[in-house]
Amino acid sequence: TVAAFDSFRFVIKGSLAGTAVYVAYDQGLLGSGTQGAEALKKAQAALPPAIQEWTSYIGWELLPTPKFDFSPSESWNKGVQTVMSALSVAPTRACEYTVEGWRYVKDLVK
Repeated sequence: TVAAFDSFRFVIKGSLAGTAVYVAYDQGLLGSGTQGAEALKKAQAALPPAIQEWTSYIGWELLPTPKFDFSPSESWNKGVQTVMSALSVAPTRACEYTVEGWRYVKDLVK
């Protein structure tokens, strides 16, 4: 009976995970950055009314949801630009630090 219960739990968890992956794929979250940004905009537009309807049905009152102006594709691009900028100046910085290190060692030896 314990093995049957464990296998039942495994099937339930597997089906939930599979459903989550399917929904993410169906909504475009696993596509390109622009598809993901569009899916996020759709979710931001649809989620607050759905939550409001659900809370009014239950009888709860929630504070208004804050508005976020966040673009995943712009954040990703900024991160990539920052990393590439750091990598492009890395050889120059390494040479500068090496020269400074040798100067420091020479000053210590004197």
